[in-house]
Amino acid sequence: MQIETLRDVLHWTREFHLQMANCLQNSVDENESERAKLLLKYLEEHEQKLVNVLAGFEKDTSESVLNTWCYDYLDKTPIERLQQCEVPFSQLKSTDIIPEIIKLHQQVIDLYNNLKSRAELPSTKELLTQLADLEQHKIMAMVQSANRLEDL
Repeated sequence: MQIETLRDVLHWTREFHLQMANCLQNSVDENESERAKLLLKYLEEHEQKLVNVLAGFEKDTSESVLNTWCYDYLDKTPIERLQQCEVPFSQLKSTDIIPEIIKLHQQVIDLYNNLKSRAELPSTKELLTQLADLEQHKIMAMVQSANRLEDL
């Protein structure tokens, strides 16, 4: 996928979360641990919600912000296809799943923060701040719920 504008970044991020949801869903039946299955299903639902929230961002954000070019940054630091489906979630214990999820989400947060540091318009910085905050809050919610599951 050629990423040139913030609209493209949003598309890429939605696709990332959709792929993640599919990967988690496919791992549910293959994992032998009931606790891990519950966690994988829960995380898959969170990823699906993120896909929908990101679609809302694209719908509600002004065209001028969505059309902001970001190829200069991406030329110097290209986005590599995230390898989330290479993580063997079906073979991980519940305690090992969350660190992998955090690591994958952190790559998206780093992208947003790097783009924000280079943005010139306040409206663009605001969008990127909101997106990074959304990812961060989702990670915190997932970790908190996973910790509750481990306490059971």
